[in-house]
Amino acid sequence: MEKVGILGPRGTHSEEAMIRLNEILSAQREIIVYTGIDEIFSAVEEKELDAGFVPVENSLEGSVNITLDILARSDSLTVSREFIWTVHNHLMANADVKKNDVKKIFSHAQPISQCRNFLRENFPKAEIVITASTARAAEIVAQSSIGDGYAAICSRRGGQMNGLNLIAEDVQDNTANRTRFFEIQRRKEIYMPRGDKILVVCQIDGSRAGVLYSVLKEFAFRHINMTRIESRPARTELGEYIFFFDLENNVERRTLNEAIGGVQRKSIWLRNLGTFPVISC
Repeated sequence: MEKVGILGPRGTHSEEAMIRLNEILSAQREIIVYTGIDEIFSAVEEKELDAGFVPVENSLEGSVNITLDILARSDSLTVSREFIWTVHNHLMANADVKKNDVKKIFSHAQPISQCRNFLRENFPKAEIVITASTARAAEIVAQSSIGDGYAAICSRRGGQMNGLNLIAEDVQDNTANRTRFFEIQRRKEIYMPRGDKILVVCQIDGSRAGVLYSVLKEFAFRHINMTRIESRPARTELGEYIFFFDLENNVERRTLNEAIGGVQRKSIWLRNLGTFPVISC
């Protein structure tokens, strides 16, 4: 059975998303939990895992920088699939705790931020406690007494794993709260197999005027749609950056190769991180 690594602990949105992806793919894959994104990358590189499942961007909170930084510097890994997961945050508590009983709410910092209006309107006097994960929040609430008035903002699976009941469903302020995950694997092909999207990363010489424009022109001239551009420090000198380009795979393979070749000639270095399908849920 194939093994895929996720960011733990169990009961988080990462696990819930991975379970759903396996269902969509009708895949029987063992889910292995890790405590850090860097550990997942290392386990894939060292062949302890067949694949890793890592967050790369949240529509409200922005990019997951460690994922981008490790991908940019790896010669052995590629992106094999993108999964876009709609985040559902729920307020859950022990069976006999009702909405009016809630005095203290536990969760990770991101869900707290994503549910700020809900909390302000419904629990203005409740104490907010930040935890290491939504799964840990559910554990704390499960171990509490009824009189404590504890509740957790967590995934449905995380709450159910700890015997919690639903107090309020979908408490996020923005219904468009979505997280992009990359499934990463060891590199098997250098250039474009079939897929919806291409991810290219390169470093350009920022001291040359107009160099970024000339890079972007390689895509625009060939009518290749760029859906996202992201910059990260190159970690060489202050003011030096690397760039990630998400490109639609909407033209002939030869045209894509020409565009990427043109960008490579204008770059200090370039890596094609994969051509892959995009799945939304």
